[in-house]
Amino acid sequence: MWCTPQGHRKNPGTYSSLEREERNYFQMERDKIHTFWKADLRNRDREMKEAEERHQVEIKVYKQKVKHLLYEHQNSISELKGAGVVSNKLMQKEHAELENEFCKGMRTLKEQELSNENLIKGLKLVYALLTTQINVLPFYLEIEAKYETKMQMLRQEQDLRRKTEIHEIDERKNSQINTLMKNHEKAFSNIKNYYNDITLNNLSLINSLKEMKRKEERLEKDMAEVLLHNKRLTEPLQKAKEEVTELQKQLTNYEKDKTSLAVANPFVCVVQVQVELDDLYKKFTQAIQEVQQKSGFMNLLLERKLGALTNTLEKKEAQLNALVVVTRKLEEVVDSKNIAIKDLQYELARVCKAHDDLLRTYEAKLHAFGIPMEELGFKPLESSVAGHSLGQGPAGLVSAPT
Repeated sequence: MWCTPQGHRKNPGTYSSLEREERNYFQMERDKIHTFWKADLRNRDREMKEAEERHQVEIKVYKQKVKHLLYEHQNSISELKGAGVVSNKLMQKEHAELENEFCKGMRTLKEQELSNENLIKGLKLVYALLTTQINVLPFYLEIEAKYETKMQMLRQEQDLRRKTEIHEIDERKNSQINTLMKNHEKAFSNIKNYYNDITLNNLSLINSLKEMKRKEERLEKDMAEVLLHNKRLTEPLQKAKEEVTELQKQLTNYEKDKTSLAVANPFVCVVQVQVELDDLYKKFTQAIQEVQQKSGFMNLLLERKLGALTNTLEKKEAQLNALVVVTRKLEEVVDSKNIAIKDLQYELARVCKAHDDLLRTYEAKLHAFGIPMEELGFKPLESSVAGHSLGQGPAGLVSAPT
């Protein structure tokens, strides 16, 4: 008997059936809840997928809108930039025109002021001359004579200094030109002699190469003849080998016959077979010796010709390598001479530029003192060498190169 929580006693069978019913009921409820839960879960998954799809569609729509807005923004920026550039150019143009007009106006005003000042100065000078001409004329004549004398002395002094400086510059220039010409002639003579030596060496080398080429052709011809002769000897060698094979077969047969005859008639068979065997052995030995002699002779001849060809080829390669080395040295010498010539040309141009700059300075001084160039009595010459003007370099060319 079982006791329930309420204190009643029940039959064990009745309690088990109740438990079974309750368990079945609970299982049904659990299955129902599980089914509802799965259905709800599927509904929620479907709703989430639909929401995700709607979200993706909205994202795509927003992306398209953003792209469209960016495109419109870029177009507006480009239009604004273009308009800004055009307006900026127009403003710059207007500003430049205003500046030009302002400069023209200022220039006109300055010219008017200068003309007015010159007019006033002229009037004052005329008035001063008119008022002081009587009293100042003797003093003026004295001062004019004094300064005319000073001007004449200064002109003579400047002429003497100019002539001295020009003479010194001409001497230095002529000395440098002569030095450069001597160096050029010496370098040209050295290059000419070097080229002549190289030409003679190349001619002798070409002749030796031609001679080696002819020797090589003769050796190749001899090699072809030897190969042809070797090919001709191949057939007798093959025949000799076949004869040796046949003799070996006959020797084998004779051995067999000898054995069979020894059984029938030992004495007669042994003598005959021995004679035939000696004869066959002599023939076999002679054939082998002939083949070995012919092969050894041909091999020796081929080895000698091959060695001669190898030596010739090595000599040619050595000569070609020497020719390449000489050519490279010649190119290096020519490059160094070209660099030296360029340096000398640069130095000559620098000296001539200094000479021309000095002439320009002297002309400027004469112009500052109001002395015309026609009063010098001669015309300064521009520096030029070989038909090329050399005094036209930049101002920095006067300084010595560092």
